[in-house]
Amino acid sequence: MTTTHFGFESVDEQDKARRVRSVFDSVAPKYDVMNDLMSMGLHRAWKAYTVLVANVREGQQVLDIAGGTGDLALAFAPKVGATGRVVHTDINEAMLREGRNRLLDAGVCLPTLVCDAEKLPFADASFDVVTVAFGLRNMTRKDVALREMNRVLKPGGKLLVLEFSKVAKPLEKIYDWYSFKVLPKIGKLVANDDASYQYLAESIRMHPSQEELKTLMRNTGFGHVDYHNMSGGVVALHVGIKC
Repeated sequence: MTTTHFGFESVDEQDKARRVRSVFDSVAPKYDVMNDLMSMGLHRAWKAYTVLVANVREGQQVLDIAGGTGDLALAFAPKVGATGRVVHTDINEAMLREGRNRLLDAGVCLPTLVCDAEKLPFADASFDVVTVAFGLRNMTRKDVALREMNRVLKPGGKLLVLEFSKVAKPLEKIYDWYSFKVLPKIGKLVANDDASYQYLAESIRMHPSQEELKTLMRNTGFGHVDYHNMSGGVVALHVGIKC
């Protein structure tokens, strides 16, 4: 049996995807509300910066992995124009359904697909830009997923990974207090689900640090990798170029 982590718990590798799916099935209806509350709206600025760095242009092909409720897909759609394409994907059907409905309500119709980032159903060198926002943390085999992202990128293409990361040392105590004492209580009050937000706090601590993720991206085929810390390292945007 191969084990991996589900938060602080050690679980069978085959079981992690099911348990992560259960978490997001539970939080999907309140996902956007909880994002605003738990980040005090900062997630909007983090995603806006990601869109800026992506520098998507008309006619380009964009793949949004773990696209959830569609924030990035919605931002990229007008940038690629009529000659480009944004593909909105997630492994979790409930999250994807929320995103699809939101996009349609905004008058945006995109290809929407349930798929596993570790087995992307796309041809080699299909996309100019690949993005994954707050999704890599939940993937069982991050190295496999990153190699898949590299595979579907065109030479010179860009991967952007927006994810919670290692906070600056002076902020550690207050961040831990907020993560483990406040966040689950907000989850219980708003979404009637404290366990999923306890998992969120734990999964952040188990995710690779900024430098560790940079090394992992280099080891999975990206020729140039850099990262940008935001909000004192609460999140980091890693940018990898396929050479």
